[in-house]
Amino acid sequence: MCGATEGGLSLDGVNTKIEAVIQGQVTRSGDPVPNAYVRLLDRTGEFTAEVPTSATGHFRFFAGDGEWTLRTLAPKAEPVDTRVVAAVGSVAEVAVAI
Repeated sequence: MCGATEGGLSLDGVNTKIEAVIQGQVTRSGDPVPNAYVRLLDRTGEFTAEVPTSATGHFRFFAGDGEWTLRTLAPKAEPVDTRVVAAVGSVAEVAVAI
């Protein structure tokens, strides 16, 4: 995972012309949620990948083109599902509030 910068994750070293990037931040009452887990599920709901959020609540996936679901799991919170569309050449920024 890349280091966090103000306003989101740094894209230094990421070739966004050939990558489909899904990234964002998990917050609770406006505060970042570290050590939550974000799962990447394909369009049929099958598990594809999982990452923990950083100390600043950020996460990133490199995905294929298409529709995905992010399932966010954190202590003392119900799971949150967020639909997102990934496309090569773009960065899908997702804000998840739990």
